[in-house]
Amino acid sequence: MVGENKKGIGFYLLYGVLSLVAMLPFGVLYFISDVLYIIVYYIAGYRKQVVRKNLINSFPHKKHDEIIQIEKKFYHHLCDYGVETIKTLRISDKEIRKRMVFKNPEVINRLTKDGNSCLLSLGHYGNWEWVPSISLYLLHGVEPGHVYKTLSSKAFNELFLKIRSRFNPTPIEMKTVYRTIIRNRNEGKALVVGFLSDQRPMTNGGDEYWTTFLNQDTQVQNGLERIAQQFGFAVVYLDIKKIKRGYYVGNFSVITADGSGEELHSIMEKYTRKLEETILAEPAYYLWSHNKWHRKKKQEE
Repeated sequence: MVGENKKGIGFYLLYGVLSLVAMLPFGVLYFISDVLYIIVYYIAGYRKQVVRKNLINSFPHKKHDEIIQIEKKFYHHLCDYGVETIKTLRISDKEIRKRMVFKNPEVINRLTKDGNSCLLSLGHYGNWEWVPSISLYLLHGVEPGHVYKTLSSKAFNELFLKIRSRFNPTPIEMKTVYRTIIRNRNEGKALVVGFLSDQRPMTNGGDEYWTTFLNQDTQVQNGLERIAQQFGFAVVYLDIKKIKRGYYVGNFSVITADGSGEELHSIMEKYTRKLEETILAEPAYYLWSHNKWHRKKKQEE
């Protein structure tokens, strides 16, 4: 849990400053975002080479002007995502319900009503930091959780744990997922655990899974699939659409109601196709600055 570890002075300084910023109204925050866009895109050029390369490789048939248009829109959104994430520290339940709308939470509630657990798969699209507000829609007794990877900066790691725990989901460190799930299962607790499943796998392990994603050979994390198959959990995909600045709509669709019966890699392939469909509908809201395709697939002999 967030409060179990002693927090350093770096966290308290960050949290103190950003808590004050989070008290500002959205109109002021989006003005700050507009200024940040100029600094981040035109002056600092933050990861611009990575973003440009990812866009060109993903959309080889798009003209240069189209790539630049998506690129600029992405950086605008990235800055919006930043101020929205800070705002999470102070946003009310009423406000988040207006700005992050889940259209069909009954899909998850139907799968968990008998005490079963559900794995929620999504990508770095829209504002994934507001997805933990799904806890406001779950059935009584169903515990929300999210899997995270520890950041190298202790202060920022503690800060993001604080932000992502705003709506009381349990943060689950990536290395402790199995242990946490087994403990909760033994205690008879139903979980809804969110996985950002488009992150690059940490190592080239023996159980690799490669597929074509956005026109490129892509290695896919399969931890979610292994858990679903081993424990017979349902897997649901969350499609997020950005309606306008600061407003998102999420729709759930079932990948499988029982992962134990699914063939190897079928869950992650279905997830990948669904995420690709989300991105192709409006590419600018994906996290193009992530160096996802750094690792290359080994050529067959």
